[in-house]
Amino acid sequence: MGGSGGSGTTATGTDKRPNELLGSWFVRSGWSKGELARQVNRRARQLGANHISTDTSRVRRWLDGENPREPIPRILSELFSERFGCVVAVEDLGLRAAHQSPSVSGVDLPWTGPQTVALISEYSRSDLMLARRGFLGTSLALSAGPSLIEPMQRWLVPSPSASREQPEPAAASRRPGRLSQPELDLLESTTVMFRQWDAQCGGGLRRKAVVGQLHEVTDLLQEPQPEATTKRLFKVAAELAELAGWMSYDVGLQPTAQKYFVLALHAAKEAADKPLGSYILSSMSRQMIHLGRPDDALELIHLAQYGSRDCASPRTQSMLYAMEARAYANMGQPGKCKRAVRMAEDTFEDAVEVDEPDPDWIRFFSEAELHGENSHSYRDLAYVAGRSPTYASLAEPVMQKAVDLFEKDTEHQRSYALNLIGMGTVHLLQKEPEQSAVLVKKALTIAKKVRSERVNTRIRKTVDTAVRDFGDLAAVVDLTDQLAVDLPETAEAV
Repeated sequence: MGGSGGSGTTATGTDKRPNELLGSWFVRSGWSKGELARQVNRRARQLGANHISTDTSRVRRWLDGENPREPIPRILSELFSERFGCVVAVEDLGLRAAHQSPSVSGVDLPWTGPQTVALISEYSRSDLMLARRGFLGTSLALSAGPSLIEPMQRWLVPSPSASREQPEPAAASRRPGRLSQPELDLLESTTVMFRQWDAQCGGGLRRKAVVGQLHEVTDLLQEPQPEATTKRLFKVAAELAELAGWMSYDVGLQPTAQKYFVLALHAAKEAADKPLGSYILSSMSRQMIHLGRPDDALELIHLAQYGSRDCASPRTQSMLYAMEARAYANMGQPGKCKRAVRMAEDTFEDAVEVDEPDPDWIRFFSEAELHGENSHSYRDLAYVAGRSPTYASLAEPVMQKAVDLFEKDTEHQRSYALNLIGMGTVHLLQKEPEQSAVLVKKALTIAKKVRSERVNTRIRKTVDTAVRDFGDLAAVVDLTDQLAVDLPETAEAV
C-alpha cells in the first residue's frame, strides 16, 4: 500500500520533476499547503475514503512531482473546479487520469444496497458541483446494445439479504434514525411536488433541486434506520433518481439521464418495488427510442413486462404496452405495433373499470397520454414506411383526441405541446402545411413557458421539414419567422 496519504508510484532520481501545472493552480488558489490538505481530507471522508490522511508534507510531494492514487486526483480536480468556478480536469493538474469510478463510468454497477447508496451519493454530488452543460454529459458515454441490456437483466435476480450486505454498526457509532413518520411523509410528498413541477414547467427549471433532494436522501440512507424506513427511503431515492434522469433527458443531457435511470433501477430493487422498476425501465426505453435504438427499447420494455407481470397495475401494464408499440413502430413492424396498441387500449379499460389507487409516478398515464402514445406509434410507422399516408390517416383521429384532452389539462403543458407538434407532423405527412403551421404556432407559445429542450428540438425539426417540403408557402414563412423570435437559440440545460 502507498501509505495513509494515498500516494501512488512516484518518479525517482533524475526522472522526478516538479508538477508545474499543479503548482500554478495551487499558487492561484491562495491556499496554504495545510489548507489544501485539510480540504482533501474532508472531501475524502465525504466519499467514504476514511483511510486518507493528507498533511503538508504530502502536498509538498505532489507539487514536487509525485502522482497520488485515486481518489486524490479526482478530489483535487473537484476542489480546484469549485475554487475557480470552471472545470479543472485531472489532466489540467498535471496528474495521470485514473480509471473513472463506477459512479461516473458505465452502467454495469454492483447490485447491493450500500454500494447503490454510495454511487447515487457520489454521482449526485458531482452533478451538483459540475452541473454545467456538457461537462458531465461529455465525461460519460452512453451505453447501448448488450452492454446496456445485460446489466439491466440482473434486476430480475433476487437480492442477497441485507444482513450479508452491510455489517452492523459498532455500538459506539450506533444512533437511532432521526426520521419520524411525518418527515418520511413530507419527503414523499416533496417528490410528488417535483413531479408536478416537471410536468408543468419542463425539466430545465427544477433539475438541480431534484438532484439536491436526491443527495439529501442518500445521506439519510447512510444513517442507521429501521428496516421499514430504509425501504421507504430507497423508494424515494428511486423516484427522485428517475425524475432526475427524466429531467436530464428532457433538457438533452442524454448520458447523464441514462446514469440516473440505472441508479434509480438499483434503488427500486433495494425497495423491492417491481412496478416502480418497470416504470424506470420504460423511461430508459423511451430514451432509446429517442436515440434511434428501438431494438434496445424493445428489450428494456420486455424486461419491464416480465419483471412486473405479477404485480403491476393495469394502468402500468397499459403504459408498458404503449411503449412496446412505439418500439415496434420504429422497428417497422406494423402487425406487432397494432397488436401492442390494442393491448394498451384494452388494459387501460381494465384500469378505468377497476379504479384502484395507483402510485403517483404512473398517474400521468391518462386517457390523453394513452392516445398520444398510440398516435405517435402510427405516426412513427408512417415515417418508417416512407411517409405512408395510410398510417398517417390512422394517427390523425387518435392524435386529435390526445390534443383535445390535453388542451383541458393545465398540469401537463409539456405533453400538450408535444402532442400539438405531433399533430403538426401528421398534417405535414398529409400534405396540409397550413394546418400544421397553426398547431406548431400553438406549441411555440407553450415552449416559451416550458423549459424543455425536447419540445424545442421537436419544434425545430418540424419547422425544418415544413421548410424543406413547403418552403415557399406564406404560412410556413410566417412560422419560420415566429420560430426565430420565440426560440432564437437552445436554452441552457441546468
